Amino acid sequence: MRLSPLALCVLACLSSPVWAGTPDDHQRIEALEAQVQALTAELQAMKAQQATPAVAAAPVAAMPAQGAEAEADALAADASDVAAVAPDAGSDQNAVAAVAAPSGDAGGGSGPNAFNPAISIILNGSYSHHSLDPAAFARTGFPLVGEGAPSPNGFSLGESEVSFAANIDDKFYGQLTATVESEDGEDHLGIEEAYISSTVLPDGLSLRLGRFYSNIGYLNSHHAHTDNFFDRPLPYQAFLGNQYGDDGVQLRWVAPTSLYFEIGGEAFRGQNYPSGGAQNGGLGTKTLFAHVGGDAGTDNEWLVGVSALKTRTEGGEDGFSGDDTLAIFDGTWKWAPQGNFKDGGITLRTEYMVDKRDGSYIDPNDPSFTALWNGSRRGAYLEGVYRFNRTWDAGYRYDKLWGDDDLPFASFDPYRHSAELTWRNSEFSLFRLQLSHEKPNPDDADNAVTVQYQTALGAHGAHAF
Repeated sequence: MRLSPLALCVLACLSSPVWAGTPDDHQRIEALEAQVQALTAELQAMKAQQATPAVAAAPVAAMPAQGAEAEADALAADASDVAAVAPDAGSDQNAVAAVAAPSGDAGGGSGPNAFNPAISIILNGSYSHHSLDPAAFARTGFPLVGEGAPSPNGFSLGESEVSFAANIDDKFYGQLTATVESEDGEDHLGIEEAYISSTVLPDGLSLRLGRFYSNIGYLNSHHAHTDNFFDRPLPYQAFLGNQYGDDGVQLRWVAPTSLYFEIGGEAFRGQNYPSGGAQNGGLGTKTLFAHVGGDAGTDNEWLVGVSALKTRTEGGEDGFSGDDTLAIFDGTWKWAPQGNFKDGGITLRTEYMVDKRDGSYIDPNDPSFTALWNGSRRGAYLEGVYRFNRTWDAGYRYDKLWGDDDLPFASFDPYRHSAELTWRNSEFSLFRLQLSHEKPNPDDADNAVTVQYQTALGAHGAHAF
């Protein structure tokens, strides 16, 4: 306010004939006028700032805080919080739904993960070297089926996936997971899962329709990127072609008790191994499963289960036709200080499978050779993983298969030792080194080294126990 009269006085003096005599004087006057105009502009800016309402700055200050909160929520829902999640095999769906559902809060539109549906991308690559040629690899008594073959030598994209998940409305949740994998130098795009699930059935009931992984055993319902090792155990490779998923329906009930208890059943088309050809009018495979688990104090958690898969096969990948029944027994125990597995702990897990067959065998490479196939094969694995801290963990796994002398092949009991060391930069990226020694037949041994990298992009819900 004081500058305006002063500026007028200066201008009045400068504009008088006394000061307008020489060219130098004109230049000095112009310079002074420029300074006065600058001072006037600064004064007006100060007045405008003082007149601005205080609430006008509030949204600018609030937006970063809301974004940080959204990020914190996303991190809290990450897979590293497994120990904090109830031993609910369906919690993967529920957690993803929580991420996918519109929050409705003020920060929903500012976070980078605030998409509907939620989008998650898993990138998985590896480098492997086997002492035996993977293309000529063979396990005596256990033909390679599905995706149960060893990884190829050299660099490989592996299996990467893109998932979309969201609450459809007030009664349904949906998820689609597409996979991209490289095999024999060619890229393949497939649909891994595409299903809808109910969210409002009463008394702990839930219904799932579409294509999904069966809830039998422990590992089968888990996506491979959650495994503690680069590859699936031998029983999964031999009896399920790595993992059983198909088109079907699942009904599941979780008891409303403090002790976790679930029971359920599924009916599948029966198109994929160990089934084949969608027998019984497109209802070729049926399953039953039950799991019980809970806490033991503040540091220990446990989960045990029993499952059965029964299918009718016609011309399966391994040459079998007939009735196949697979029984699975699984158990998991976790220990972590105060239950906080993110900062360290031990996980022990085992599964035991019995594969009983009653039918016939036709050699896929020589159809003239046929034989009866009545008997049982077995398989099991035991793995332990010690997590030093948030960054490092190390583990060991022993897996084995038991053949049957009554099978149409020479009987042998393949086995494998595997050790892994994993480094995590965060919950969203890891590098893993795995060494393994396998005896697939009486004459050969395969020593393999694998370096794996894996990253998670986008919103990704917590995984089941």
